[in-house]
Amino acid sequence: MSIKVTALSKHFDKQKAVDGISFEAKPGRILGFLGPNGAGKSTTMRMLTGYLKPTSGTASLCGYDSQTQNLEMRKIMGYLPENTPLYMDMYVKEFLLFVANTYQLKDAVLRVEEVIKKVGLTVEQHKKIAMLSKGYKQRVGLAQAIIHNPEVLILDEPTSGLDPNQLSEIRDLIKGLGKDKTVILSTHIMQEVEAICDDVIIINMGNIVANAPIVDLKKQHGISLEEIFKKLTK
Repeated sequence: MSIKVTALSKHFDKQKAVDGISFEAKPGRILGFLGPNGAGKSTTMRMLTGYLKPTSGTASLCGYDSQTQNLEMRKIMGYLPENTPLYMDMYVKEFLLFVANTYQLKDAVLRVEEVIKKVGLTVEQHKKIAMLSKGYKQRVGLAQAIIHNPEVLILDEPTSGLDPNQLSEIRDLIKGLGKDKTVILSTHIMQEVEAICDDVIIINMGNIVANAPIVDLKKQHGISLEEIFKKLTK
């Protein structure tokens, strides 16, 4: 199992941002982590990636513990945070080559060219990142997350701020990546989950209120995913 979470909690003083959640994510299937704003999605993503220490519980990626084996875990993980940290004064190609070299990739130049083409940055590759639109900055963020061909991909609100054309292209790209990787995609957008994901977890107020393949969840409730979401997150 590529991702395993057991009784994971994060408390900020008396607030339980994430309250003892457990789940697994399978290779070759895209898991949608769906919830209203403030439900605990980003907090969970940050604990999974080792950027935030849990109050209790464990998370492991490909058998590596997110807290005690952080360095090993980062080699097999790609992460796109909600607000992608980019070096705005660097050029797109220069930045991606810098990222590739931090992973000590062989044929780094060739890999950068492949990824630029894959995420649709060919026309923009010689521009400074600061000059790009939000949609293209998001593509640079996705490019840095997949540059080292990770086994696990964790995407936090990956299509935030994209126009309809960009949205469709990025969704197709994520679906393609999900065929041979374990992908968790955090979002509050229903259509995102419907368009991209195989399985869905619905989280509300730090607790998991649903965890199933989307097809099974719809069959079980006999209503649309949107109606299920409204019912479970009242």
